Amino acid sequence: MNPISRRDFLKLGGLALSSLAVTTVLPDFKEFEDIELVRVATHSVSVYKEPNDESLIVATWPRDALVNVYETVDSGTPEYNPIWYRVFGGYMHRARLQRVRFHSNIPLETIPETKLLGEVTFPFIQPYHYSEQDGWTRVPFLLYYSTIHWITGLEAGPDRKAWYRLQDEADKNVFYHVPATQMRALPPEEISPITPEVENKFIDVNLSAQTLTCYENNQEAFTTNVSSGVQYLYDTPAGRFNIMVKLPSRRMSAADRAASDDDNVLAGVPWCSFFTTEGHAFHGTYWHDNFGVPMRHGCVNMRNEDAKWLFRWSRPTASFEEIDKLTLDRKGYGTRVDIHY
Repeated sequence: MNPISRRDFLKLGGLALSSLAVTTVLPDFKEFEDIELVRVATHSVSVYKEPNDESLIVATWPRDALVNVYETVDSGTPEYNPIWYRVFGGYMHRARLQRVRFHSNIPLETIPETKLLGEVTFPFIQPYHYSEQDGWTRVPFLLYYSTIHWITGLEAGPDRKAWYRLQDEADKNVFYHVPATQMRALPPEEISPITPEVENKFIDVNLSAQTLTCYENNQEAFTTNVSSGVQYLYDTPAGRFNIMVKLPSRRMSAADRAASDDDNVLAGVPWCSFFTTEGHAFHGTYWHDNFGVPMRHGCVNMRNEDAKWLFRWSRPTASFEEIDKLTLDRKGYGTRVDIHY
């Protein structure tokens, strides 16, 4: 099983797919690509008359509703997260909203034996199982914008268009399918290690300040705010650790350290770097935008782009070629992690 090169990756793009006897006309979503949207990422989110939580509630939007954003407003309240979105009828606080886009992609012609990583580029996708006995049936969860998944094949879907076959990371004998136009295949260099030549690296997490800072040779290289576990309920453990396992994609359940209170299944949790054997990890987060505040089950929640940077920067290095394509992870004694109050 040979690793895929950038040259090989570029050869994969195109619209031929003649062997599949499918059509690859892109859906009519181009007109939506520039629209600012948010997805309701919890049971419901209210619309307030003014950008503060003491004003009149004028509407409520349910989970997975897509809401147009006309303006982003810093109202100064609440102090820990003062950003509000002006929407139809009033304002919504960003804590439980996910910014999303519609972006259509040109399907690849083939998928290499080494598999590929793919990123969802629609607000959400309904995946399907296929079996000869039952035909096409819905998977009982959605795949959300910016989540990461393993692409293992290309087949004709129920609409005879190009669909990717995805491998379930938690049960590697399970596969499901999604429209190929709704997922972006990641070129291998997109997750190439950052400054792998630097050996003296460590990560500092301040639970009181809800910040994470990375150091190279005792010089600050990166800092951001995060969301740790809720104290006394699901504490993120304090102490000295090391990154031990990395997974670019992880399906988690409500019992996992990453889980929120709102989801039974969190599919495609991106850029996971585990630092305890109990399952504590740094990882991307698509179910809230409330960083700087503890948010439940013990993992360290990060913005997706921040978690991806940490995944690439920390040890063990986890280039696409280094990730084990059978276990879908990269193991090794890695970067030191200091967690404290």
